[in-house]
Amino acid sequence: MQNKLVSTITFCKRLGKLVLGFDPVKESMQLDNVFVVLLSNELSSKTKKEVEYLCRVYEVEYRYIDLKLDEIWYLVGKKAGILAICDEGFANKAIAIIDNDIQQ
Repeated sequence: MQNKLVSTITFCKRLGKLVLGFDPVKESMQLDNVFVVLLSNELSSKTKKEVEYLCRVYEVEYRYIDLKLDEIWYLVGKKAGILAICDEGFANKAIAIIDNDIQQ
């Protein structure tokens, strides 16, 4: 799962379809550009609650990923625990990868 998800995230970054950080993700959700929000398990419980609330308000799916903040920093060049995919196809692929991993 890890390699496929990492590939999807890095490809989204190269295409400009990845938004990083709380405020930019929130703004993108308000503009209805986000299809899925990915959250690192290392986030504080307060941040997790805030993002989950925003996802419910703007009707955006969210998933927790098993990547640490430092790993995300290495992959995308910014230390962020909140990632938003702004392409429906890549969002569906990321959701399928994460959900498939949970079922196994």
